[in-house]
Amino acid sequence: MPSSRFTTRGWMLFAIMAVVWGMPYLFIREAVESFSPAAVVAIRTGGAAILLLPFALRKGALKPALRKWPWVLAFAAIEMAGPFVLLAHAEQTISSGSTGLLVATVPLFATVIAVARGEKGALRPLRTIGLVLGFAGVAIVALGSAGGAHADLLAMGEVLLVAVLYATAPFIVARKLDDVPSLGTITLSLGVVGLVYTPIALLTSHQTPTTNSVVSAVLLTVICTAIAFIAFFALIAEVGPVRAPLFTYVNPVVAIALGVLILGEPLTPGLLLGFPVVIVGCLLAAGGLPGGARKAPDVAILSDPDPVTPAVRDRR
Repeated sequence: MPSSRFTTRGWMLFAIMAVVWGMPYLFIREAVESFSPAAVVAIRTGGAAILLLPFALRKGALKPALRKWPWVLAFAAIEMAGPFVLLAHAEQTISSGSTGLLVATVPLFATVIAVARGEKGALRPLRTIGLVLGFAGVAIVALGSAGGAHADLLAMGEVLLVAVLYATAPFIVARKLDDVPSLGTITLSLGVVGLVYTPIALLTSHQTPTTNSVVSAVLLTVICTAIAFIAFFALIAEVGPVRAPLFTYVNPVVAIALGVLILGEPLTPGLLLGFPVVIVGCLLAAGGLPGGARKAPDVAILSDPDPVTPAVRDRR
């Protein structure tokens, strides 16, 4: 049973997730310099599926996922196929830091979806304030960073669509795939997306990949996809599904810092002013800092906040 307080192991896993899911935006930015967006998706998903397949087979996680393949495909489309290519395309135009910050609006859209579904309590005063602040922060980032450029605004729109998709996918898992081991759903989804995008990648890649792009694609696959999923499951098992998603609020800090330090991306006025507004808004919209005794809805970027073991899932 998850501890009522963060253990040393819990903090270590939390730190790992805060970093590894703040890094993809840097690697995507570098990868799309010579790979097409479709190629980045094919490499990331196909490679991660191959790496996770032995674990999924050992745990017998694929058979339950195959029995519900239509819903697994729906999850794969909403959580991976659409978002991954949209992120890769958007980062051909906007900075990795801006991308990471805009993806952090997932809790805002999750709250909107909850309201649309008629869930009571989704618009408590603090959450309403959070929604207003969050979207105001997005407007500040868009206007201050893009400077009105059509291409930049379109790319930001793509990233916000990614946030909507990331906020939607958990409802598929919660309603249709709750009895399927997470590892099975993830591995099968990654494999299918990789197979779909491989021929598109072959048709859209027309230049010799640079060393930086190849290294970035490999790191994106191994660290930010395969290893990240394993660490995420371990974090959930250690601290529970309510508190684990807190690392998503640290990811933009990592993304912005890496973009500035490694890629030399500028800290625009829009980013500097909008960043704290978006983070505070997201935190309030998500219900604030989860307490040990309070039950709050999960707002993780990834769709399935449950560990792979049914025993832990049953204690939700």
